[in-house]
Amino acid sequence: MHRRGTSNGAALGWLAHALLCWSMVLSTLPVLASDDGIRPIGADGEPLNLDFETGNVNGWTAEGDAFSQQPIKGDTVAQRWGDMTSGHTGEYWIGTFERNGDGPKGTLTSAPFEVTHPWASFLVAGGAVPNTRVEIIRADDHEVVHTSVGENSETLKAAIVDLRKLQGERIYIRLVDHSSGGWGHINFDDFRFHDARPQFPAGRTIAQLDVVENAGLAPDEAARAMTVPEGFKVTLSAGEPDVQQPIAMAIDDRGRVWVAEAFSYPVRVPDDEARDRILIFEDEDGDGRFDSRKVFAEGLNLVSGIEVGFGGVWVGAAPEFLFIPDADGDDRPDGPPQVRLDGWGYHDTHETLNAFIWGPDGWLYGCHGVFTHSRVGKPGTPDDERVPLNAAIWRYHPTRHEFDVFAHGTSNPWGVDFNDYGQSFLTCCVIPHLFHVIDGARYHRQAGTHFNPYTFDDIKTIALHRHWRGETPHLGNGRSDAAGGGHAHSGAMIYLGDAWPEEYRNQLFMNNIHGARLNVDKLAHSGSGYVGDRAPDFLLANDVWSQIINIRYGPDGNAYMIDWYDANQCHHREIDGHDRSNGRVFKVSYGDTEPVHVDLQSLSDEELVALQLHKNDWYRATRRVLQEARPQPQSARGRSPKSLLNTKTKRVGCAVSGRCT
Repeated sequence: MHRRGTSNGAALGWLAHALLCWSMVLSTLPVLASDDGIRPIGADGEPLNLDFETGNVNGWTAEGDAFSQQPIKGDTVAQRWGDMTSGHTGEYWIGTFERNGDGPKGTLTSAPFEVTHPWASFLVAGGAVPNTRVEIIRADDHEVVHTSVGENSETLKAAIVDLRKLQGERIYIRLVDHSSGGWGHINFDDFRFHDARPQFPAGRTIAQLDVVENAGLAPDEAARAMTVPEGFKVTLSAGEPDVQQPIAMAIDDRGRVWVAEAFSYPVRVPDDEARDRILIFEDEDGDGRFDSRKVFAEGLNLVSGIEVGFGGVWVGAAPEFLFIPDADGDDRPDGPPQVRLDGWGYHDTHETLNAFIWGPDGWLYGCHGVFTHSRVGKPGTPDDERVPLNAAIWRYHPTRHEFDVFAHGTSNPWGVDFNDYGQSFLTCCVIPHLFHVIDGARYHRQAGTHFNPYTFDDIKTIALHRHWRGETPHLGNGRSDAAGGGHAHSGAMIYLGDAWPEEYRNQLFMNNIHGARLNVDKLAHSGSGYVGDRAPDFLLANDVWSQIINIRYGPDGNAYMIDWYDANQCHHREIDGHDRSNGRVFKVSYGDTEPVHVDLQSLSDEELVALQLHKNDWYRATRRVLQEARPQPQSARGRSPKSLLNTKTKRVGCAVSGRCT
């Protein structure tokens, strides 16, 4: 038995080695289509130098330094990469890293030529970002008709281009290297025409970029451009300049929307330069557009999360967790922010404390990312008594002033919510996106190790699918339309409202940042827990600038969502790399809507208890109001709570309305 096991292991090892060697051999072979293709002809009747076999870049125009000393002869890639080759055809190819590294920038543009065949192909590799790309451009109006980027690999793969609508017109090729960071270069070779769609060996073609119709729309236009299921509509509630850089939101006891604006991000600025704000919006007539706007607080620094309750506003602003008191509810702070906890890290400023939400147990919950390292405690707490956390879901008790880590793990979570049974779920980025979160559990981490060294395994995702294409998440960005858009998620809303069709109840909504859409996962019981399976995407922004941070439903059962709105989709610390003028709040509603006027603070305990049976779980806020120490409203005593349970209309009843006489 022992020798048989050894023999099988050796055989498997030999097979794995053979497969690896064969894959390396395949990567060295030319990437040839089933037909060899046709070289385009120039104005002089001679084939154009689009494969560089002349050993120069004759017929091309270079700008900048990136394309100096080109082309490259032979495979220079295999000398520095053990698992990559250049994959070029012939002797020569373009590779902007090979001469001067990733630093130089520039473009290389071909001479125009006629489209004489319906299909084309070329080879591309290099960076997986839009700043390193190959463009095909129509010559008469200079419109870009096709773009391809690499996959963070040096091995050239084939891009296939449909030119059927351009036959007889003139085009040209432009190679763009406008990036200086890691993988800030472009590789290119061998443009050819084909009579039919070319067929390349499996694994040797590059995925095409997703086509998104719009970018940089005005606020009203952005609302109109969104696609939602039949019966739904999207309304612009507020746009710039009334709201900018919205990073967090909450809905208070009166159904008003509170928004935190993050002007400091991506760095914490000197305190005398801080100008982050908290705004209050209200829609009085129920048309989805805000009728009033107030500034509740300003001069805050690196704000990343807010929630309202217990006589004030709870604010995440690393390195501090703040409480801004407003006991009389007049929308003016009663005094300066109180530091309830400190020690929050901001090593990676898009992974600080975020996504605040009240849990059904009366604690305030939030998320925390993996590459920011915090040691949290009340001000003055010795270091050895502080709570360490990085990737985690944490919670804070608002009356006992206790802090703990609810669960450790995941990556960079930016959304947590609770279902009808009080079970919690989070959404995150980079690793598989969905987890059922249990008190004290330890989950799959993107990086690093658990604080408990005796964690021999961790709990995996409950998602039965991925929203990205390919083996690694980042390479699927901009190429994962069919899969759901990409690897980065923000916000989490398990819909428990009463306005949308029943099919959406208990389904989890999250934004897909790179996919500019709301993904939906259908939660279902499985064993002692849950699984999440992909449901059809609920909303398509159809705008690559859209970056919805969070979505929440309110007292009328419809949902507000905040949109960061920026051309830059990824975190970086370049202060000038973000457009600080933009920001939107949208409302997604179903059917005809009527205003719901509500003021939970005006109700008696009996009336609040009655609202526990309301179908719209937004009224779970009554549990928090019951938890707060407050005097009993005289005006509410003795009123019947029966009207509170009327869910047939879009009013919650006179007892809840602050406008009844």
